[in-house]
Amino acid sequence: MITLLETCRIPPPPSSAAAAAELQLPLSFFDIVWIRSQPIRRLLFYEYSCSESHFLETLVPKLKESLSLTLKHYLPLAGNLLYPLNTADHKPLLRYVSGDSVSLKIAVSGRNFDELVGNHPRDADQFYDFVPEIPPATEDSEYKIVPVFALQVTLFPGRGICIGFSNLHSLGDARSIAGFMQAWASISKSGGEDEFLTKHGESPPVFDRSVINDPLKIDSIFWEAMKKIPFTPPSFPIPTNRVRATFTLHQSDIKKLKEMVLAKKPDLGHVSSFVVTASYVWTTLLKSADAVEDEDDDHSTLEYFKFAVDVRERINPSVPTNYFGNCLGVGIAEIEHERLVDEEGLLVAAEFMSELIKNMSNNKDEALKGAENWMDGSMKHVWARAVGVSGSPRFDLCSADFGWGNARKLEVVSIDGERCSISLCKSNDSEGGLEIGSSLPKERMTAFAAIFADGLKL
Repeated sequence: MITLLETCRIPPPPSSAAAAAELQLPLSFFDIVWIRSQPIRRLLFYEYSCSESHFLETLVPKLKESLSLTLKHYLPLAGNLLYPLNTADHKPLLRYVSGDSVSLKIAVSGRNFDELVGNHPRDADQFYDFVPEIPPATEDSEYKIVPVFALQVTLFPGRGICIGFSNLHSLGDARSIAGFMQAWASISKSGGEDEFLTKHGESPPVFDRSVINDPLKIDSIFWEAMKKIPFTPPSFPIPTNRVRATFTLHQSDIKKLKEMVLAKKPDLGHVSSFVVTASYVWTTLLKSADAVEDEDDDHSTLEYFKFAVDVRERINPSVPTNYFGNCLGVGIAEIEHERLVDEEGLLVAAEFMSELIKNMSNNKDEALKGAENWMDGSMKHVWARAVGVSGSPRFDLCSADFGWGNARKLEVVSIDGERCSISLCKSNDSEGGLEIGSSLPKERMTAFAAIFADGLKL
């Protein structure tokens, strides 16, 4: 169903001063925490009627040229993670040297584009045709050398284009990767750097890790924990035995959920769209699990919902918003199962999350409170059981316009590898709405869809 037409390497422009430079970046503790994670894998689907000849003769050369120009401003994406063979004396780092490049695959697919961009449950395995694998690691005398980024562009003749991109999470967070994709799209659409430089010339991406204040040497604490775990290459989690589906909360739905919460909890004053969305999805996921699982779980069991929080402006001293790397804290809601699946589960979850986010936003000491203990093993049970969320409506990847308009659909494929995670982004079809991406076993997805729809009829 897919034909690989070309695999190539795209470096920054060889003639540029940046391409001739060498850049070494130590990993901050924000980066080290992700060093064992599987890559983040995303797909952007664009509706664009195009023949294979136009694609290969016009669009692909333009994408390659603009990618090269963009990498001049984002050198770490063309570089590698250096993982020390001697972990006792050395720490990992990111390095770019002249000649480094990004792997780009060009393909054409005969799959049904409209089926892939639908919201209904679809076999999750088929999406891996469009996901680029991170190229295999190599070794020198001191380090494993691991590429950090890969791309694939796939044509669906006459219907659309998919851009797949995979990155090691230790390279950067969602804000960072979205910034790169927006820059590449802008340079590709405009045919040069002028528009990008006008917009970002005085605020280019900041790679300097010294902007991260780490007086407790948390990077060393995390590395002591991480270096004990064998380093394994990334792999696809297939067969997934899952289906993927997308659920939309329209602006009217979000308004209704907020009103339901504030009617019972007026002291909260304000409840964000994220809070009611996360609370509604969390409680629905738990109810769907109860509906399909035979065994009687202890309803006093603690359930967890974890979400990443961009803390660039929430820590002291603050970090520039254009910092490229990871700068994420974590929010964890912890509530008994029986309270969440009860009639007032939405209210319980929303109140807890609202207060948690308020504390993290208003008190800069709260955002990273206890961060030095994140890797001490005491949270293992939390990470194993928690429902997680990938992405944020704040970083609108679908607005990356390569000249074909906004993306029709974003799929965060990497949630397939999680016990229970969702993706979250702005809705393309509903102004002010949010799209929730889900990856679940088929029976669980059927139960989730029914409970999700019924809850909105109230």
